[in-house]
Amino acid sequence: MTDIRAMVREDIDAVCAIRVSGWRAAYAGIVPQPYLDAMDAAADAETRRGWFDAGSGRVDNLVASDGAELTGWAALGPYRGEQDGGEVGELYAIYVRPDRIGQGVGRALMDAVRTRATERGFRRLRLWVLADNAPARHFYVRAGFGPDGTDQIEMYNEVPLKELRYAADLD
Repeated sequence: MTDIRAMVREDIDAVCAIRVSGWRAAYAGIVPQPYLDAMDAAADAETRRGWFDAGSGRVDNLVASDGAELTGWAALGPYRGEQDGGEVGELYAIYVRPDRIGQGVGRALMDAVRTRATERGFRRLRLWVLADNAPARHFYVRAGFGPDGTDQIEMYNEVPLKELRYAADLD
């Protein structure tokens, strides 16, 4: 059974460990290895503590737990792109511990993200996914998202990687 709740400050170290291990597992062979090797969960935790303590209220951080430990994390908020009248939200991140992938944690987090986005008044939810990340793209399609025809290039250690924007209606 996966429980979903709002993240608290005490979750930051575990969330950062999930984020870094998730990046390393999901993006191996896609993102340059030196970029992945340079990721540091402790340094990420220090940065996130600052963001968390600043408490902008714009970002909802949700965590998944099996009762004993955290198994996943997701963050959502207003879309960071063009102005949309506040009706479009963005899934900024969703990561599951690599040893828990395929056990329903991601699905539970995604369901909670959609519920929270609807509660916030978003009518549409967008996200960015690396074009070469086929497992993630498949997960998003199963969750009701699809490519909307927009793409962008992000640089990772001076290597350009294509990202696709996916979207889903929440009505």
